[in-house]
Parts: sequence; C-alpha cells; structure tokens
Amino acid sequence: MHMATQIIKFTNKIFPKVPHPFNLQNEGKETYAQWQYRKGGDTIKFFLEACTADEMFKGKQVLDMGCGAAGKSLYYCSLGAEHVTGVDVVEHYEAEANALARQLGYGDKFTFICASAFTLPFEDGSFDTIIMNDFMEHVSDPERTLREALRLIRPQGAIYINFPPYYHPTGAHLSDVVNMPWVHLFFTEKMLVNAYRDLVKGMPDEEERIALRISKKENGDEYFGYINKMTLKKFKGILKRVGVTPAYYREVPLRGWLAPLAKLPVLKEMFVKMGVCIIRK
Repeated sequence: MHMATQIIKFTNKIFPKVPHPFNLQNEGKETYAQWQYRKGGDTIKFFLEACTADEMFKGKQVLDMGCGAAGKSLYYCSLGAEHVTGVDVVEHYEAEANALARQLGYGDKFTFICASAFTLPFEDGSFDTIIMNDFMEHVSDPERTLREALRLIRPQGAIYINFPPYYHPTGAHLSDVVNMPWVHLFFTEKMLVNAYRDLVKGMPDEEERIALRISKKENGDEYFGYINKMTLKKFKGILKRVGVTPAYYREVPLRGWLAPLAKLPVLKEMFVKMGVCIIRK
C-alpha cells in the first residue's frame, strides 16, 4: 500500500465523516435523487439573498445544467416551475430521475436530457431560468458552457451559478471516502488517485465511482477528470472573456468568523465556501 494511502486511511479515523449521497445510497437510506430533492433548498439559498424563489421558478421554463440524478430539478418543480429540463452526461441517472419524477407527480413537468452542456438541442432563448448548481467546477470547458447558457436564456431571463472553489476544504470532491479537509493541498493528484482506488475497493458501486471520478490522459496517466479545478480567479476570468458583468456576485465565507480571511488575495480561495453569481440577459 502506498504511504499516502496509509496516511489518508489514518486521518479518516481522526476527521469526522461527511454524509455523502453515494454512501447513503449504498446503505439503502435514500437514493441520490432523493437526497438531491431533500437538499434542494441548499442549492438556491445563496441566490435568495438577491431574489425570491418565485422570481427564479414560478411559471418559468427552467434548465438545470449538470442536474445529476435530478432530485434538485424536481425540487424546482415543487417551487412552481412550469417545466424543468435537467441535463447531465451520466446516462444511468435518467432512470432514477424519471422514477422520482413519477413518484412525486412531476412526470409531466420534467424532462431529463442526456447531453453535453456545450451544444444543447434547444433553440436560442428557450429558457427563463438557467441554474448551474455545483456544476461550473465539473464541466471540462466552463467558458463554452457559459456561452451556451447565454445563447439559451431569454431576454429578461437569468442564469444562476454557484460553485465551491477548488481550494475549498472539500474542493477535490473526494469526501465520499476521504474525510481530511484540504487533502488535495497535501498530496499529489497521482497519490490521491491511488488512494481513491484503494478506498472504494469492494464497494457495490466501485466501478461507477471510478468511472465517474477518474480519467486517463493520452500518455496513460490517470487524473480526476470529474473536476476542472475551478477557482474564483478563473471564474472571474471567464466572465471577463465572455464580456459579462454579473447582476449579483458574492463570495460566501466558510464561517462568519472566517470572513476576514475570505477577503484576502490568494488565501480567500481556501476560505470561501461558495462563489455565487447571477447573470441577467
């Protein structure tokens, strides 16, 4: 066993385990879609400092980019959306999403599309609301994705974006099996890939987790293709290149008492919980 893996396993005994939907699903407590639906309010709470849920959803055509198993998309249906279209590239989420939609009675108000966010099969100006919750840090070409969202949003519509920056304590997105905060600051990506493979070994969804998280470069080296290492600085650069001035922008600190650190150059990348942005057409 690699030394890094041994250390991470040891720290897992020290740091508290974070509840994670993949683990809850394995334990038979709730599906990923059910977890997303239950946590739906958390996906919009920072936007509600600048607008109301009715402004975001009531009577609106909504596009949820990076919907996962679409539990959050169905939560938006519950807030009065006329129709919600959830988009994700993971094919097996579709059955789970549609099953929960039928169970909740939103089958006629929800559509799951398995497609790339770069080129979506919709006409210009098809949506009133586009939401990217915890998505901008995952997509392989975030600038192209934002340009596509700008194409699809209607006049007077709005795009809602929130994401945890990469240097956030769990910015490596490995908290399903790694408890240590900021683990990606202490170990190389190669070490973390090896550790992740070891930690998911024997789990019923081992192959799915590895396929979701780990990708291969042309030279055969493995890396976490599931994230693009999005930072606050990179995001602001994308906004500038696209020529967008947000109607609302906020960097939410990890804790209230950490707010001073969340304002310092460079260091703030470690102490900001969420970048929050609203773009109006």
